[in-house]
Amino acid sequence: MKIIWQIETQVDPAWLSLMQTAADCALLSEGVMRPCAVSVRLCGDEAIHEINLTYREVDRATDVLSFPTVNYPEGVTAGQADKLLRREYDDELDACMLGDLILSVPHVLAQAAEYGHSPEREAAYLTVHGLCHLMGYDHIEEDDKRRMRTMEEKILSSIGQTREGEASVTDETLLALAKKAMERSYSPYSHYAVGAALLCADGRVFQGCNIENASFGLTNCAERTAMFKAISEGAQEFTTIAIAAQGSAPWPCGACRQVLNEFAPGIRVIVTWDGNVDEMNLCELLPHGFGPKSLE
Repeated sequence: MKIIWQIETQVDPAWLSLMQTAADCALLSEGVMRPCAVSVRLCGDEAIHEINLTYREVDRATDVLSFPTVNYPEGVTAGQADKLLRREYDDELDACMLGDLILSVPHVLAQAAEYGHSPEREAAYLTVHGLCHLMGYDHIEEDDKRRMRTMEEKILSSIGQTREGEASVTDETLLALAKKAMERSYSPYSHYAVGAALLCADGRVFQGCNIENASFGLTNCAERTAMFKAISEGAQEFTTIAIAAQGSAPWPCGACRQVLNEFAPGIRVIVTWDGNVDEMNLCELLPHGFGPKSLE
């Protein structure tokens, strides 16, 4: 999912990472195969209050507002409406525009404190709720409400987040997220796009893609992109990394093996390419690896 961010107030970058992962999993869970985009505005209560009053005639601030571009027939959602999605194709984005989400940052913080979980988890919940509306779900009637709640829980569970707490992230989800990250690869020189999805011990998932450079030597691999993002957000314990490419098996290069070994010498490495899947432990990929313990 391509997200066009409009950030009007200070937010923790951890929010944005989890919101991106949630958006990718929303499309996967719904079964939408074509690239899609959404505009996300993070603002204060005053701004969302004004929008709520102008467009919904509701004179108060709220946590999230959704404005879909697709007019779905009754009972139809995005996964069943490929022709409708194609009509919203934007050639500049190279994706189908689903609509706009507006989130109130003060509401995210207040509700996270009220429910006793982190602000990034609350931001992910509201992102998923809003995206479900953009994909054709609603909660006015009881049957529709149950259907929407089921989809919300499916998406949240797939990223290790539920209303009850953390859940396990499956290998299938990690591989799918790695493939989504691969679509964001910047690889104009090698034309070898790679995506990675790194699972933390606390259930968070960080995605990364390879980012090439005209100097060649400054190119960064997908695995290191994901790892550096995770470290910068405070994660230091990891269980699994999934890596996706096309044409050949994307086993980590030597530099990536060394970086992974710094924090997770026992990490599982799963690779996928052209419909194939293989797995090895990092200890097998980097026998007799040199790490922090070597300096004790």
